[in-house]
Amino acid sequence: MLIRNIAYSAALLVALAQTALAQGAEVAFGGLKADPTAQVEVNADTLTVNQGDGTAMFSGNVVVSQGAMKLSANEVRVAYGADKTSIETLYATGKVLLVNATDAAQADSAVYTIASGEVVMTGNVLLTQGQAAMSAGKLVIDLKTGMGRMEGRVKTTFVPGKK
Repeated sequence: MLIRNIAYSAALLVALAQTALAQGAEVAFGGLKADPTAQVEVNADTLTVNQGDGTAMFSGNVVVSQGAMKLSANEVRVAYGADKTSIETLYATGKVLLVNATDAAQADSAVYTIASGEVVMTGNVLLTQGQAAMSAGKLVIDLKTGMGRMEGRVKTTFVPGKK
């Protein structure tokens, strides 16, 4: 009887977890927590500046660094603030990879709003934390708190702890 109750409880927990993951999952991103006030450095093969709309397009092997966090992509468009010196938003496209500490997230595109510290990654999102992995259509990360939410048919793979 005890074994049947344990098996039933385990099955119920798995079903609840799968339901939650299918609808969207809140995830702690300790490794992706960052300081959005830190200096931003951009390296790329090419830079094109548009004075008219206040943007700059970096392309080819683009790497954006902010503290310990690194974002790489095929292209990153930078939108500057009203003062034309501060960076307001980064729009990354093509093989986007966000890495910090033990966490890494990849996607087709990402939008990083500097002031809020929010990164929204979309398209074929894959998050790895150590040996665990999650995939979804969208990932929203709050870099100030290190918390995030995965949405759009979330799937997870994890390695249970050793006994």
